[in-house]
Amino acid sequence: MRTRWRWSLLSTKKIIMADEKKLFKVTIDNITIEVEPGTSILQAARKIGGDVAPPAMCYYTKLKGSGGKCRTCLVEVASGSTADPRPMPKLVASCRTNVMDGMVVKNITSEKVIDARNGVVEMLLINHPLDCPICDQAGECHLQDLSYEHGKEGTRYEFERRTFKKHDLGPYIQLHMTRCILCYRCVFTADQLTEKRVHGVLDRGDHSEIATYIEKSLENDFIGNIIDVCPVGALTDKTFRFKNRVWFLNPVDAHRDCSHPKCSGKVTLWYRGEEVFRVTARKDQWGEVEDWICNECRFEKKATADWTIEGPTKVNRHSVISQGHYVGVVRPQEALYDVMGGRAPRLLMDIHDVSEVNRPEIDLSKLERPAHSTDFESNGADRPTK
Repeated sequence: MRTRWRWSLLSTKKIIMADEKKLFKVTIDNITIEVEPGTSILQAARKIGGDVAPPAMCYYTKLKGSGGKCRTCLVEVASGSTADPRPMPKLVASCRTNVMDGMVVKNITSEKVIDARNGVVEMLLINHPLDCPICDQAGECHLQDLSYEHGKEGTRYEFERRTFKKHDLGPYIQLHMTRCILCYRCVFTADQLTEKRVHGVLDRGDHSEIATYIEKSLENDFIGNIIDVCPVGALTDKTFRFKNRVWFLNPVDAHRDCSHPKCSGKVTLWYRGEEVFRVTARKDQWGEVEDWICNECRFEKKATADWTIEGPTKVNRHSVISQGHYVGVVRPQEALYDVMGGRAPRLLMDIHDVSEVNRPEIDLSKLERPAHSTDFESNGADRPTK
C-alpha cells in the first residue's frame, strides 16, 4: 500500500510539473527578469520598462508580421544562453529575436548599440522634411522623440532630398509621403482590419512609396486606424489638420455604444474648452492602440453629447501634452480654517491683529506715527495709544 501511495504522489507531482510553464531568465542592462519561452527581447525589455525598453518605429504588438524594418531596436547580445554563452557576432533586432534561458542583453549600457542607433536615426532623417513646426504629429511623433535622444545637430547628406506630392486618400485621410519612413504599419493594419486592402508599397529602393493603385480612395469602416498607428506625420486626419496643437488640448477618456459589432467604442476625446477637436483610439504607454474604433466614432461623433465621459486620460509626465494635463497632481485644498487654526478668513485684515502680536488695548490704526517695537512690550501699558 505504501508503495502504491508513493507512486501515486510521484505521478501527481510529475503532472503538476508538466502543467507548469518553464520560464526563461534573461538579463537586460543588468536587470534580470523571468519570461515565457517565445518572448522577444523587446517584449521582455518592456516588462522591465523605462529606458531599458528599446525604441521601436515599425514593430506593433497588435499587428502580425510587423517589426524588423526600422532597426531602431537593435541590441547587443553579450551571452546567447546558459547552454551556449557565446555572444552573438552582430547587433540583433530585439523585436525579431526571442530570448533564451540565461541570455544577457545590453541596450543603453552598450556603446555599440548607442552608436548604431544614432546612425539609424540619421538614415531615417535623410529625406525627412524639417517641418515639425507645421506638422500635426508634432508633440506625439515617435521620430521626433527619437531624434531628440539620438539625433545630431546637423546632417552630412548633401544631395537632393526625395520628395513626393501630398495625396488625399479619401475624404478623411491625407498622405504626406515625404514624411513616411516605410514602417509598413498602415499596410499591416489594413490587412488585419479590412477584407481587401487597396493600398500598399509601390516601386522599389529609394523610389518606394505608400500609395493606392490608380489613386483609389480608402473607404473601409476601420481605415481611420492607420492614422493612429503611423509613428510620424505621414498619415493625418483631414478633419483635424492645422486646427490646433496637441499640447493645447486636454485628452479625456470616453466611450459609447457603437452600432458596429467590431468597434470597441472606447476613445480619447481631445478638448479645448468645450469643443472636441479630434477623436482617437486609446493608446497604451508604448503608443500602441488598445482597441480599434470605426470611422463613425472617429470622424463623425465630435459632440460631448455623443459620449459617456470617463475621466482625464493618463498622460506620460515626460510628454509635452502633459503641460496642460492635471492627472496625478495633488491640488491644494481650500482649507484656510486649518491654516489659520480654525479661524474664519478675513478679506480685509490687520496682520498684527490676526497674528495676535499687539496688545488688545492698542489700536495701531489710530496711531498718528509709525508703530514702534516699544508699542508691543508687555510693560508699556502707560504708553500713549495715539
